[in-house]
Amino acid sequence: SLTGSPVTLKILQNWVPRVSHYFDKEHYTYAGHQIVIQESIEHFGAVVWPGALALSQYLESNQEQFNLKDKKVLEIGAGTGLLSIVACILGAHVTATDLPEVLENLSYNISRNTQNLNMHKPEVRKLVWGEGLNEDFPVSTYHYDFILATDVVYHHEALDPLLATMVYFCKPGTVLLWANKFRFSTDYEFLEKVCNIFNTTILAEFPESNVKLLKATVRKN
Repeated sequence: SLTGSPVTLKILQNWVPRVSHYFDKEHYTYAGHQIVIQESIEHFGAVVWPGALALSQYLESNQEQFNLKDKKVLEIGAGTGLLSIVACILGAHVTATDLPEVLENLSYNISRNTQNLNMHKPEVRKLVWGEGLNEDFPVSTYHYDFILATDVVYHHEALDPLLATMVYFCKPGTVLLWANKFRFSTDYEFLEKVCNIFNTTILAEFPESNVKLLKATVRKN
């Protein structure tokens, strides 16, 4: 069951359209920094989706509620890296993960936008949902304060492995922040599964973009 009454927000058009020879570069401003994102038309994961904009905006605006400074943050399905870059600017130790074919563009965007910042350098790692979690991220070593996920739920076959990955990383004390554009009945079915497993609150809704932003934590036995 869902708790809380969400705030209704609008995704702000805080990116700067540029006259550019590159159709694939987007310019954004968050937390006082300009961020330049290179998109790739070859992969789903290499485009900035509305959930990433919604959660980036929310974290920037709610730093007292969700203070990322010196916190360990894992982004699953990081895509272009925009959200991981914002989390880094907000002071987090960030690990950005995605499929192998997305990592080159992800690494490029993250290093380009964080190299001159006096902050914790983000790490980029391969993570295939539901695969090799114990080997690659053993529980004894890895504990995250925040798990970030945006637009990870859409029409794909990997919803069960995705849920298993969320469950694996969400330990007591971990906060999962998930923003998603809700388009299909499968999206709502996944939401229902999340609500059955975690304590789940809708923090915000962005009706114009059909985006919901949720917070989930492990249930105490």
